Amino acid sequence: MFVAMISMHTSPLEQPGMGDAGGMNVYVLAIARQLARRGVSVDVFTRATRPSQGEIVEVEPGLRVINIVAGPYEGLSKDELSTQLAAFTGGIVQFQRCHNLHYDLIHSHYWLSGQVGWLLRDLWRVPLVHTAHTLAAVKNAYLAEGDAPESEARRICEQQVTDNADALVVNTEAEVADLIEHYDAEQQRVHVVSPGADIEVFTPGTDRNTERSRRHLGVPLHAKVIAFVGRMQELKGPQVLIRAVGELIRRDPQRNLRVLICGGASGSTSTLERYRQLAQEEGVAGRIRFIDPRPPEELVAVYQAADIVAVPSYNESFGLVAVEAQATGTPVVASRVGGLPIAVRDNETGVLVSGHDTDAWADALASLLDDDPRRIAMGEAAAEHAKTFSWASSAERLAELYERVMQREVNDCGHRQAQG
Repeated sequence: MFVAMISMHTSPLEQPGMGDAGGMNVYVLAIARQLARRGVSVDVFTRATRPSQGEIVEVEPGLRVINIVAGPYEGLSKDELSTQLAAFTGGIVQFQRCHNLHYDLIHSHYWLSGQVGWLLRDLWRVPLVHTAHTLAAVKNAYLAEGDAPESEARRICEQQVTDNADALVVNTEAEVADLIEHYDAEQQRVHVVSPGADIEVFTPGTDRNTERSRRHLGVPLHAKVIAFVGRMQELKGPQVLIRAVGELIRRDPQRNLRVLICGGASGSTSTLERYRQLAQEEGVAGRIRFIDPRPPEELVAVYQAADIVAVPSYNESFGLVAVEAQATGTPVVASRVGGLPIAVRDNETGVLVSGHDTDAWADALASLLDDDPRRIAMGEAAAEHAKTFSWASSAERLAELYERVMQREVNDCGHRQAQG
């Protein structure tokens, strides 16, 4: 089987936590690796953002990343990438034709890639599997304060892909309900394939790993540590954590607390300075360190150094950070939104918080910071819970779905209806 995987707006080779790179990058690279190891050949098509990488990057046997030139290498925001859909699609068609390739199936990720996949489906007469990762209608229902809503044009494009894909892959049953409620999806075409975590990299390690990780990161050994890992944007909620930490210190100025915020600015209006300023306003700038995003083999030290990992997102299709943190034996305090109630077992491997009220978040964090036996027991349970998520099993389920979809006839002559 030969799969054309499409991730137009962000390359799986980019560092998660910077710009538009995040959980989707981790997902695409991890699932493509595991598919390749199962004997499914995968070409991941992405938009070229630097000439030095070249057109073809051989990641490992059976997996290549194909960099398609579509517009300038730099200077285009995600909102402007729709202007390059024709150029990007044309580049894929040219690559396929000039290399005399035949793909058996297309798997697109995110709505921009879905539009490309829809056209390629009709050109190549092969089935299209689509994973949205985020949906405009759902994001708009959970907007953080100050965030701009997603456009109606995006929602219409998502509706088109929902109506025309041969199969839709989601992370959780909650996403099945979202697609049915907001996009009138046919339930029989929606399939749940839960993401995984690299539990060989993200591990509790030895009894001394916390101390070593803290020394490596320059964190006081005897402080209580909260970590945040993710893109610095309102949707991910770093402002929620900063305000909650401010409240904790107002309640107890002597609290020995440190916070690690690991991530880069994301979006046209997001800057690290914005969050540094908020920390100043809350009086906790001296307790919060902002550190750059890092690859998994270094990120594990951030998780291991923490007593708690906070995931205060306004929406998450699943919550890979929550699973990675738990795999290292660190309990999670997370928002009760999206797939996070699946990723985190409330009061067993962490605590779920309804809403984003500052006092509620401060209470939830304090409930674990101030109860060592409870927090340690949750950490042990968290490591066991994380073992139930693996990329190998995710790839196995996805490969089985591919096989079933390929047995269906592709109807590219159906009636095309107006969508709104």
